[in-house]
Amino acid sequence: MPGASSDLLPHFLLEPQDVYIVKNKPVSLACRATPATQIYFKCNGEWVHQGEHVTQRSTDQGTGLPLMDVRIDISRQQVERIFGLEEYWCQCVAWSSSGTTKSQKAYVRIAYLRKNFEEEPMGREVSLEQEIMLACRPPEGIPPAEVEWLRNEELVDPALDASVYVTPEHSLVVSRARLADTANYTCVAKNMVARRRSSSAAVTVYVDGGWSGWSRWSLCTLDCTHWRSRECSEPAPRNGGQDCQGAELETRNCTTELCSHSASGPEDVALYVGLMAVAVCLVLLLLVVVLVCCRKKGGLDPDVADSSILTAGFQPVSSKPAKAGTSHLLTIQPDLSTATMTYQGSLCSRQDGHSKFQLSNGHLLSPLGAGRHTLHHSSPAAEGVDFVSRFAAQSCFRSLPRGAANMAYGTFNFLGGRLLIPNTGISLLIPPDAIPRGKIYEVYLTLHKQEDVRLPLAGCQTLLSPIVSCGPPGVLLTRPAILALGHCVEANAADWSIRLKKQSCEGTWEDVLQVGEEPASGLYYCQLEAQAAYVYMEQLGRFALVGESLSMAAAKRLKLLLFAPASCSSLEYSVRVYCLRDTPDVLQEVMQLEKQLGGQLIGAPRVLHFKDSYHNLRLSIHDMPSSLWKSKLLASYQEIPFYHLWSGLQPYLHCTFTLERLSPSTCQLACKIWVWQVEGDGQSFNINFNIAKDTSFSDWLVPESEAGCPALVGPSAFKIPFLIRQKIISSLDTPCARGADWRTLAQKLHLDSHLSFFASKASPTAMILNLWEARHFPSGNLAQLAAAVAEVGRQDSALFAVSEAEC
Repeated sequence: MPGASSDLLPHFLLEPQDVYIVKNKPVSLACRATPATQIYFKCNGEWVHQGEHVTQRSTDQGTGLPLMDVRIDISRQQVERIFGLEEYWCQCVAWSSSGTTKSQKAYVRIAYLRKNFEEEPMGREVSLEQEIMLACRPPEGIPPAEVEWLRNEELVDPALDASVYVTPEHSLVVSRARLADTANYTCVAKNMVARRRSSSAAVTVYVDGGWSGWSRWSLCTLDCTHWRSRECSEPAPRNGGQDCQGAELETRNCTTELCSHSASGPEDVALYVGLMAVAVCLVLLLLVVVLVCCRKKGGLDPDVADSSILTAGFQPVSSKPAKAGTSHLLTIQPDLSTATMTYQGSLCSRQDGHSKFQLSNGHLLSPLGAGRHTLHHSSPAAEGVDFVSRFAAQSCFRSLPRGAANMAYGTFNFLGGRLLIPNTGISLLIPPDAIPRGKIYEVYLTLHKQEDVRLPLAGCQTLLSPIVSCGPPGVLLTRPAILALGHCVEANAADWSIRLKKQSCEGTWEDVLQVGEEPASGLYYCQLEAQAAYVYMEQLGRFALVGESLSMAAAKRLKLLLFAPASCSSLEYSVRVYCLRDTPDVLQEVMQLEKQLGGQLIGAPRVLHFKDSYHNLRLSIHDMPSSLWKSKLLASYQEIPFYHLWSGLQPYLHCTFTLERLSPSTCQLACKIWVWQVEGDGQSFNINFNIAKDTSFSDWLVPESEAGCPALVGPSAFKIPFLIRQKIISSLDTPCARGADWRTLAQKLHLDSHLSFFASKASPTAMILNLWEARHFPSGNLAQLAAAVAEVGRQDSALFAVSEAEC
């Protein structure tokens, strides 16, 4: 009824809807209301100009009420004016004689789809009927990208294959792998703007071989044997699967008429009796030799009876001030170039007297006299190539390098020793008596390049350390060795779950320890410090530290380095920015690489805390004098995808800023380079240097001649003299009611958080001293250790009393 319109508020028959601007094409918003005398758009709180409205008036045929349609166009430029402040929105306001009505808000967004995937699928090898999971996080985009998967360029449709499904996080899962699932898989992300393809991931499904049933036994042959066979054909190994384990042919003795003529006669019986007699004589002779050897090796071996390690000790603490550069420790360094080493010193004479000394008086052993004693020890007799070739044929760890660039090796006995790879922070401490007496082991320590070792990571896992091998695997150690290696984690129990992984001989990686928790077995334990981890191990092998973030606050340390050419003969000049895992081994690798490329380090390295926020790393260059230089970078910044850095599978990445001098006479470069994680931490480099002048970075590289000996055998590998070590161990291992035992020593050395692990070992004190050796070699302060031991000794004045007979 026409007369009733004056009593009605307008209501909307059509309200504006959310829209996306694709590239530079404007979008339209429309609304329709009845009864309405006027309709206007308001965008982000401001009225749209009347001239920008397209209005159409009509009458509703059903009700006879006035009907109004209004439309406006929105351009990309209008949205970009307020980009970053708030989202762009518009709504309609309709009037009638009874009042006004507002429509819903419609949001106008600029559609885009970035080029780089946040996580791309990784190729892998799986056995038949195992689960396959390929992760994919599409590029950031508005609207969010839809994901589909291609198998050998054909669309994967989970509706047609019950064993395949796609998770809400876009991962492709094959619940039970089939041979037909061997293919190249590609993740495809698309929205209204673009369609992006990830790099293809090659998946290989392999089948380990299986034995067929045994055949029937053959007839008994003339040599009184018969046999049966089987084949590795059910199934046959495919796609690199393992061959069947075990014998293909089985033989047994038999007796039938066919071989009865060869039965034993009197002559055979005489032969057997003679052979038995010879065997008995050989066994008796062997027993005599063993008894003689055991008597000779009672106590210390004759060749190491004095073991010059017994001749060094702490000097008495003098009341006079020490001269600069002098040490409170008598440290006698052996000559490793010969197999027989002679040391100055004396051994305590074996007398019945009970003259004692007190640790609280300032020393552990009295000053040593002027005798001479000789120590014989085993030294590495083979060159590096010979040593590596001996281990190259082993079934385990066939990927050992065929050279010794990243490898240390040595021959060790019960005296122990140390291996280290110079300038990498990687070392292996073999404590005294870790190798059983009478045995000699050839031990190696290897730093692997990550492209040579396949370490699968799942979900949010990230590699935190280098991959290190020590071996040979399977050797018997009677006390734990300690592996030291750097890591890049900002450790916080609330943010991280850190695991020690070990690779088996079959090539699979297993979790052997959850860092920070009680170990399930006593074979491994890890002391995690700010820059390094110290791993106790009773079995050698290949190890790595892997972390999984528990929150977005979890952070890794990245080291940032800037390099530029040491000389420039053209107008073009480049600055390389490296982002690398903050461990010494990667720093060494990048430094050596740039040294070969003729690069020079510009500016001191910086550390950036890279968080698990899924945000990429951006790099940009600013404040460059435009009259002298120009940048060839077309965009305002460069970007490294988050996952490429977070996974840790690539130890270092770099971006290059290519610059151009506007005049050949320009030699001074001044600019600022920013490196930052989106919504995270950042660092800036203020660069100002002469490109014609070679800036040496020798301060950051330790010369190989000063980097330390890769192998130290026997006493030279330890800071604490052997006899003092043994006395500390025997005195502190026994629990004391007054607290003068190993627990107090651990507290003094700030190791009391590991008491339960120390207590699980036969000698807790030895574990503490071994860790001190691993942490403080070669620059450890023995005076501080002596002071800590002295404080323990003062709680029990008789604790370190030693008689001459005990020496």
